[in-house]
Amino acid sequence: MFQLFGNALGQVALASILIGAGLPALFAFGIRALAVGSGGSAEVSGEAGKPMMKIVAWICFAIVLAVIAVGLAIIISSGFGYKVSFDHFFPTFIKK
Repeated sequence: MFQLFGNALGQVALASILIGAGLPALFAFGIRALAVGSGGSAEVSGEAGKPMMKIVAWICFAIVLAVIAVGLAIIISSGFGYKVSFDHFFPTFIKK
């Protein structure tokens, strides 16, 4: 019984660390990458921008938005009597 409790506690702790701290950290990295990509007055050193970092920033923002959208889909679908399935990689709604 204690082993099951410890396993469940570990899973909850891992999910909370990834979502609770990982998403804001990824967003902050995206903001930093956007500043490096812009260069000039956005940087303390004032050096020229690196356009590749803008692409990295937008990828970070896209990942954050996708995770938020999936989370909202799970919450909203359960209110309508559906569940979200990831059987085919893409989330699909299935009647409970």
